[in-house]
Order: sequence, then structure tokens, then C-alpha cells
Amino acid sequence: RDPGQTGAARAHTGSMDGSGEHSLQEAGSQGSAAGDDIEIVVNVGGVRQVLYGDLLSQYPETRLAELINCLAGGYDTIFSLCDDYDPGKREFYFDRDPDAFKCVIEVYYFGEVHMKKGICPICFKNEMDFWKVDLKFLDDCCKSHLSEKREELEEIARRVQLILDDLGVDAAEGRWRRCQKCVWKFLEKPESSCPARVVAVLSFLLILVSSVVMCMGTIPELQVLDAEGNRVEHPTLENVETACIGWFTLEYLLRLFSSPNKLHFALSFMNIVDVLAILPFYVSLTLTHLGARMMELTNVQQAVQALRIMRIARIFKLARHSSGLQTLTYALKRSFKELGLLLMYLAVGIFVFSALGYTMEQSHPETLFKSIPQSFWWAIITMTTVGYGDIYPKTTLGKLNAAISFLCGVIAIALPIHPIINNFVRYYNKQRVLETAAKHELELMELNSSSAGEGKPGGSRSDLDILPPEPAGKEGTSWGSRLKLSHSDTFIPLLTEEKHHRTRLQSCK
Repeated sequence: RDPGQTGAARAHTGSMDGSGEHSLQEAGSQGSAAGDDIEIVVNVGGVRQVLYGDLLSQYPETRLAELINCLAGGYDTIFSLCDDYDPGKREFYFDRDPDAFKCVIEVYYFGEVHMKKGICPICFKNEMDFWKVDLKFLDDCCKSHLSEKREELEEIARRVQLILDDLGVDAAEGRWRRCQKCVWKFLEKPESSCPARVVAVLSFLLILVSSVVMCMGTIPELQVLDAEGNRVEHPTLENVETACIGWFTLEYLLRLFSSPNKLHFALSFMNIVDVLAILPFYVSLTLTHLGARMMELTNVQQAVQALRIMRIARIFKLARHSSGLQTLTYALKRSFKELGLLLMYLAVGIFVFSALGYTMEQSHPETLFKSIPQSFWWAIITMTTVGYGDIYPKTTLGKLNAAISFLCGVIAIALPIHPIINNFVRYYNKQRVLETAAKHELELMELNSSSAGEGKPGGSRSDLDILPPEPAGKEGTSWGSRLKLSHSDTFIPLLTEEKHHRTRLQSCK
């Protein structure tokens, strides 16, 4: 229906003659007298439906139940409940979503509401609020879908807020605080500028170089002999590793000093990995130069060798620059239940088939199954289809047991794999959708700000284009902060607890 029709209908009903008013009062008195036998005709988005008073009176707080006795209150009461009313047909008109309405009226028939597939959960909640149907009637499966959509919107709002914080410049902040924010954005957000992207790529390459140097240092042909005749790494490789460690140390210290929350930064998993990647170098250096005075040289060399093994932790630094590795980590965290099932299946199979294999192989004089714990190793490599061949059955029953064990192992491994892959794909796609939605939200804010700045709808220029030059001689005022303010005015209502929903346009966006 045309939104202008409501006003026209009200003007028309306001100029009705006395006979129309009399018929309205008559209908209201009949409805009050009839009580539950009254029929309510509603037209929601062009879909006409007849409802009965005894059905609607089950939930008197809802909007449809209020229509039963609204005729006696006159046109003011009627139009406070609906968009339009036809006194000739006694039909109430609502400019709402008919598909959502079909789901909402299920509460009068079944006592619960199910949300149809394809309806936006946030829009459906708005429809339930309009029809005054409490959310407690929404089925649990639909509630979980609504909660998931709310979490997505909160994540979008959080990302948009982070971007807006980066765009804005608070004039009340001191020079040191502004410098901290610039360094943090430069090191933590490669997409913020071209130099930041170059530094991120350089850090990624140095991680690869240091990992390659660590591997090449173990090749005997590339090692040299020290004064005592022991093989050590080539000095060139040591210099390259020292340069990489110096870069990692400088990067970590700058990020630590510029972080907004240093305690959270220090306890973050990826930052702990960074510390483990650079700490062995300095501990080995300290033991090499000072440890020889306090302990024997052999013990020092063993400690240094053990610490050098910890250098493999630096390969995990790649996860900071790879969204794929981060997604894989999240998918594994969300798949603990499936991984637990996999380990349980394998544990049961290993115990059963190792015991059977040991029992069946005892009749052979040259059996390789000396005990059940030793048979565990055979069961593990058989169920995982590795099969090193160091332990194998020699009897017919033992070979049959081995065939059944690796078939069961293939099935046990394959069953939980599909949910783990689904978790990975779902999270990866969700992150891409959230990233795109955050960008679209910013574009919508720019369009709204541009339209408001030009004083007319349809403005297409960005906020930076329509801003006048900053007046000279006014410290503490920047157009960047005004830009942030214009964005925040549009954005902050999404974060308030009083308004948990957004407009239909924003939700669809």
C-alpha cells in the first residue's frame, strides 16, 4: 500500500457524515455484546484473513486482541492500532510483512511461533514487537537463530567502531597518546596504509627466512668446525638469524609499548608465541657467554641445544599474517567435541584390536607381539593406515584382525572429519560476510553524512570531499574528529541496550 494512503484515509474518515459515525458506534456495541463471537477481518500487506474473537482473546495483550473492542473507542482508537480501516467491509489494514504475519498468528493456534526460513531474524523480532507477541512464545530453535544474528550484528558494530576509532582524531589526547595510536595502527593493521602493508610483508618474509635458516643450519655440508672440533652453524647463517631476531624483538617491543591494554597484550596467545620465538636466542646467548663460568661446558652445550629446538615456535608467527591459519585454529577450537569423539573411537579400537592381535599371535613361534602395550603401537599405525611394517601379524586370524582394524580405523577417522570441515567453511564464510557488511555499513554512513552535509538526498560525495578546509589557528579542532562524530551519531544507537534492532534496510544490508 502507498504510505500516503493512510493520511488520505484518515482525512476521508474525518469528514464522514453522521450516519458513518452512527454505524461505527453500532458496530462497536454489537462487537462488545457479541464478545468472543465477533469476526475480525485483517488485511496485512494485501493478504486478507478472517480471525475470531474467541481465538484472539486467549492473548488479550496482543494487538489483534485489542481490535475486538476498539470499534467502541472511535477512529482515534482504531488508527492507533492499524494503518487504515474500511467501515463498509469492517476490515483493518496493516502495512506489514504478510509472510511474517503468517508465522506470528501461529501463537493463537499452537501457542508458539516458528520463524519461516528466509526471513531476517531481526526483522521478524520487529514484527513480533509490533503485534505485541512476547518473545517467550518463539521456539527455541528460532531463538538460537535470532541470538546468532544478534551476535553477528554486534560483531559488525564492533568492527565498524574500530574503523571509526582509527579514522577519528581526539584533540583532547596528548601527543604521546596520539603517537601510541599511530604506532599501534601501523604495526597491527596493515590495511591502514601502504607503508604498514610493506612492513607486514617484510615481517612475513623474515619469518620465512629465519625458519629456512634454522633448517639449513642443520645440514652438515653447511656447518663449520669450531676450535674444539665440534660442528656448529655457519657464521653467515648465524648473522642472518641475529638480524631476524633483532627485527622480531624491535617489533614486539614497539607493539607492547603502543598497545592500549598491556596486560591483555602480554597474555594473548599470539604474543606468547612471539616471546617464545625470540626468548631462546637471548637465553642461549647468555648461557654461552656467562654459563661456562657457573657450570660445565658440556651442560651448557646441552642446554643451548635444547633451547635452539624451541626456535620452531617462530613458525607459528605466520598465523598473525594469515587469516587461513587463524580460521583453522578457530575451527579446531569449535570442534573439540568432534575431536574428542575421534580420539575416543581410536582409543577403543586400539585397545580392542591390540588385545585381539596379541592373543591371536601367541600361537606363532616367531611372534612380534610380545605384550598388549607393545601391540598398542601396531594398532595405532594400522588404524591410521600408516603401517611402518616393523610389527605385523603372521597368523591367518591375526591378518584378518589387521584387515578389520584398518577398515574400522578409516571409518572412525572419516566420521568426525565432515563436521570439522563444516566448522572451518562456516567460520571462514562468516568472517568474509562480516568484513563485507562492516564495509557496507561504513559506505551507508558516508552516504547519510554526505546527504546531510549537502542538505538534500542522494549525495554521492564522500565526507572528506564535502568538508571545508580546516580553519587555521584553532587547535583542538579537526575535521577528522567532526567526521568521526558524524559517523558515531549514526552508529551509536546500534550499541545501546534500549534499541536492539535496526531498520529493515540496515538489516538487509
